[in-house]
Formats: sequence, C-alpha cells, structure tokens
Amino acid sequence: MNPDEFEKFLNELVTRLKKEMGVKPRDKWVDGEEAMRYMRISSKTTLQKLRDTNAITFTQPLPKHILYDLDSIDEYLNKHSNK
Repeated sequence: MNPDEFEKFLNELVTRLKKEMGVKPRDKWVDGEEAMRYMRISSKTTLQKLRDTNAITFTQPLPKHILYDLDSIDEYLNKHSNK
C-alpha cells in the first residue's frame, strides 16, 4: 500500500467511525450562550469585554444576533492557559 492509498484508507476509516459513533462536525460559529458555556464563564459582561477588546472574533449578521468563532475562542484559551 503506497502512502496515498494509506491516507485514503485512513480518511475513509475515520469518516466511517465518526458516522457510526454519531460524532457531528463542530460548528465554526456559536451564539453567546454556547460561547459562554464553552469558556465556562457565566457573565455576559465578560463576554462583552472579550468582544470589545477584540480578544475573540465575532460577527453580527443581524441586530442583536452575535456569533462567536470557536477557533478564535480556542486560541484565546490556549494563549491564556498555564503551561
């Protein structure tokens, strides 16, 4: 089995296992409640401060409807973790 065939086999195996185990792909954008749960914060004010300081990426497709980028939240958490 050459490297390309092996990679194809692995990708198919992972896809099949995810399907069988019911693993859903992670959404890129989440609402404020889910962002707060993900970061384990309970204050909307803290989330607002992170938004105001551009510490995390967000978008506002509609008035009063703000979505947060999970990759950005991961970066923020990793940057502020104790290693």
